[in-house]
Amino acid sequence: MTTPLADRLASLGLHATSQGLADLIARATKARWGATELLEHLADEEQKERGRRSLERRLSRSRLGRFKPMADYDWGWPKKIDREAVESALRLDFLERARNVVIVAPQGLGKTMIAQNIAHQAVLKGHSALFVTASQLLLDLGAQDTSRALDRRLRHYTSRTSLLVIDEMGYLAYDARNADLLFQVVARRYEQRSLVMTTNLAFSDWPTIFPNAACATALIDRVIHHADVLAIEGESYRRREAEEAATTRRAKSKR
Repeated sequence: MTTPLADRLASLGLHATSQGLADLIARATKARWGATELLEHLADEEQKERGRRSLERRLSRSRLGRFKPMADYDWGWPKKIDREAVESALRLDFLERARNVVIVAPQGLGKTMIAQNIAHQAVLKGHSALFVTASQLLLDLGAQDTSRALDRRLRHYTSRTSLLVIDEMGYLAYDARNADLLFQVVARRYEQRSLVMTTNLAFSDWPTIFPNAACATALIDRVIHHADVLAIEGESYRRREAEEAATTRRAKSKR
């Protein structure tokens, strides 16, 4: 039994042509395309389809999940923010030179939102990106029970990802082993691939994250050596939203 043409095209990786075969035949007949015009159309459609599939794969692997776009960011709320530097990071100006971006801000000022949007822009521009919290990263690495398994996971976070985003550095304290694991990630990416990191602590307070680690100073040096540090100051935006919501509820209850 002869395999249908659409299935044969799909098996060759020509998914766009396979899915739109009937429409393609109708358009080619109506427009009286020659062989060259038909092939040019096929090439264009396949390029678009492969680009779409590639984008979907990169988005899925990035672990970004749902996040607010920068269009929703209230630039007027922080008491201090270098908007030009943030927008430069969003343009990925740092990525080509393998520089890092460190966003330092108290809780509730949008540092995670900014980091997610940077990663999203990287994905849209064709780069691979991975968004992970510090605790997720270290839990994953610490769970590896052999040196080979650990090396494989380290490669996942270093050589296989163009942009790594580590969120929430400083919210928890870690032991010396976790400090060593993070140091390996940072050292392997150092001057090779970019890193975006968010933290609620000033660099002078970072030794409190790894209180017993000998590598804490070396870790900080490698993170900030080629880094654009984006400092944001102010009060929690989430707290403001909660207070506004509470005020609205009280006003409604008095009616």
